[in-house]
Amino acid sequence: MPLTLSSCRDAVEDAAPPDPESVAYSLTLPAALSGPAIARSTVRAVLRAHGLDGLTDPAVQVVGELTACACRFASTAEVYVSLRYRDDALRVIVHDAHPRHTHPRLAAACDARRRSALRLLARVVRTCGGEWGFGKAREPGGGTRMWAVLPRQGARGY
Repeated sequence: MPLTLSSCRDAVEDAAPPDPESVAYSLTLPAALSGPAIARSTVRAVLRAHGLDGLTDPAVQVVGELTACACRFASTAEVYVSLRYRDDALRVIVHDAHPRHTHPRLAAACDARRRSALRLLARVVRTCGGEWGFGKAREPGGGTRMWAVLPRQGARGY
């Protein structure tokens, strides 16, 4: 029997949604005004596809805030976003290539600017009972790693 668009569509519609624990997505975005919008729409689609609709509102806000901050600080044309769902929580990691400063006063000023840019993120994560932070990226090439963890139970009340 030949494979047709109709048979593919029927197979997709009949398939069970992917398990939430299988959420493991990574994408590289332009460090431009379009980056956060792309990240938000991707997160909406991923959470819907995996049956995690209850996480959508806080997750979209968190991803938007993290990617907007990364795009603002990025010293290259790209930022990296990772989504993982483990142990009943969504983990979001965003990397930008902005190097950590070696001079203590510059590092403190830069951290203060980044923390200020993430004030709304901090409130959303706190409301959901999660955690967030930023620091030096461990990956080759360095830069800055920002992250947030949104527990599913806490996000339901958001």
